[in-house]
Amino acid sequence: MIPITRPVLGGAETIAATRVIRSGWITQGPEVAAFEAEFAARVGAAHACAVANCTVALQLALIVVGVGPGDEVILPSHTYIACANAVRHCGATPVFVDVEPGGFNIDPEAIAEAITSRTRAIMCVHQIGMPCDLARILPIARAMGVPVIEDAACAIGSRIEVQGRWEEIGKPHGDIACFSFHPRKILTVGDGGMITTSNPEWDHRLRLLRQHGMSVPDTVRHASPRPIVESYPIVGYNYRLTDIQAAIGRAQLNRLDDIVASRRSLAARYRVLLRDIAVECPEEPAWARSNWQSYCVRLPRDVSAYEVMAQMLVDGVATRRGVMCIHQEAAYADAPTPHRLFFSERAREECILLPLFPRMSERMQRRVALTLDAAIAKTRRSIAMPFVVPPATQRGLAF
Repeated sequence: MIPITRPVLGGAETIAATRVIRSGWITQGPEVAAFEAEFAARVGAAHACAVANCTVALQLALIVVGVGPGDEVILPSHTYIACANAVRHCGATPVFVDVEPGGFNIDPEAIAEAITSRTRAIMCVHQIGMPCDLARILPIARAMGVPVIEDAACAIGSRIEVQGRWEEIGKPHGDIACFSFHPRKILTVGDGGMITTSNPEWDHRLRLLRQHGMSVPDTVRHASPRPIVESYPIVGYNYRLTDIQAAIGRAQLNRLDDIVASRRSLAARYRVLLRDIAVECPEEPAWARSNWQSYCVRLPRDVSAYEVMAQMLVDGVATRRGVMCIHQEAAYADAPTPHRLFFSERAREECILLPLFPRMSERMQRRVALTLDAAIAKTRRSIAMPFVVPPATQRGLAF
């Protein structure tokens, strides 16, 4: 079986975790602080705050920019449901807009049309590692005085061109950027998140919120020669990252350049292998450099994405559906959608993710391409026949 992905973990991560376990300090502490500093330096951010996962990162980002009950947040429906959940957890309303034709990122024109007097933030998503069009989004937001939160969950190592120079996603170019360290992402610590910003006041509040609103970090309290009694000036959460995770994250960060280079090479090879197959490959704008966190292809309209996935699984190749549409889920059936989300729904129905991971061999990629081609052909031949998934493979079809 060729898996959809496989994290790059090895001896460096084992040594890092062991070092922390032997130190006796395993919760949020000095390793977290070091990881934050190294991450901030890598992406060019003034501040980086580590948290438990990217969902809570988005929630805290929304809170510090002032989102609360009665507010609206504009975001794409064509993204993972965590984005909308973070908005709802703040008591605000997600307002879903469409993606660009032929792509998977939010349409700047749709943002402009959806802004109202209740809009308190715009959440743009660098979907599956491909940077969204910040050069068009930011002027719209600035003109209306609305903060921009970048969901960069998939985008560590991706870049955009700004005034003739290449800059890392996460600087941030908006107001706040949020990253994920889930196993499906470029870097992983098991699960975790990071928030970057240029605003020192927001960074200070993020650090209070992630640790119960406690005024004094554990590291300061334990290092003090005199007893320190902390206070709790605000209501906070327990959204901390552990030092074990942070140590693994530091080792992962050292691998980032090699991981991104490998993924870019694999994406280029897919484009060659798939050129004679009836699929549409993703395009990289001239101003963007994707880390290719996922490789998403668009299938012909006369085939079922589900049936192609099922057939590929039977043939030993794991795939996943393309990006979901949140407005089609029961939990968000009542959410406002100012306009029909035509391109979002089309992408949801027509796209699938192919396996891509750094240690993937050329032989594996060729097998994926051949299996995809055969699955499309078989699905077309059986289009008039009911599709039955063999019982032995049904368990593996959960997505």
